[in-house]
Amino acid sequence: MSRWTEADIPDQTGRTVLVTGANSGLGLRTAQVLAARGAHVIMGCRSVQRGETARRTVKGSAEVLELDLADLSSVRTAAEQVEALDVLVNNAGIMAVPNGRTVDGFERQFGTNHLGHAALTWLLLPALRQRPGARVVTVSSLMHRAGRIDFDDPNWDRRPYSLQGSYGQSKLANILFARELERRSPDVTSIAAHPGMTATELTNNMADAHKSAVMKIGGRIGGLISQPVEMGALPQLYAATSPEARGGEYYGPGGFKGLRGHPAAARMTAAARDDLAANRLWELTIKLTGIAPDLP
Repeated sequence: MSRWTEADIPDQTGRTVLVTGANSGLGLRTAQVLAARGAHVIMGCRSVQRGETARRTVKGSAEVLELDLADLSSVRTAAEQVEALDVLVNNAGIMAVPNGRTVDGFERQFGTNHLGHAALTWLLLPALRQRPGARVVTVSSLMHRAGRIDFDDPNWDRRPYSLQGSYGQSKLANILFARELERRSPDVTSIAAHPGMTATELTNNMADAHKSAVMKIGGRIGGLISQPVEMGALPQLYAATSPEARGGEYYGPGGFKGLRGHPAAARMTAAARDDLAANRLWELTIKLTGIAPDLP
């Protein structure tokens, strides 16, 4: 895996990949690279207009699929349009947003980053099973290290809302979900990845959205030390395409503190390795979404 780059991606001709949040940042870069390597890329985007604008930057076969992860009816409609799928990249996300609710009444970060992606993954399992060696890549974050799943109040109905706490919970949920999917699904490989500290529209918008001087300064400093999107997308591209990537693993930048660098095995916290919590989250997700995955 030493200094793995886009040049190491095998030919993707004949493969179909769905990337969520593909209109900008890491998602768009992932779509661009995989299409250039021969894949047909389905760009899952909340805004079709923005998606079409992004699609015009993709050199290869690509289409836009309307997909709002904060609306389970949109997730269902999108999944119904996908017949066969080799790779699902659960890339989209929101970060450190003010307290709010999804269409279905879930706290926005937990509802979008985890529940929406879990529902999409489960609904796409029949399409993934159509293709041997299918993979699901779920993008987490270094912020999972600050996460804690409150199983009694996952949607912050009773406890005081925390921007960072909610985001950390959703990113920890991403890894727990990826690991539990790998354990439960014998015919679909599930892998987690993170981009380290990468300069994307997501981080820039976070800094601009908050009036706190500390948040703004922190965001600007982060921008100075961040790596470019081309590097930040490598771990999820590695997880999606490399024959060496292993199910149940977690990949991220291999440089200092996991902030920058070429893909490498990444460190998970003890909370992210908690199999009992992963199973409990799986069952809670079924209860909240009303979607039961077709698995043994």
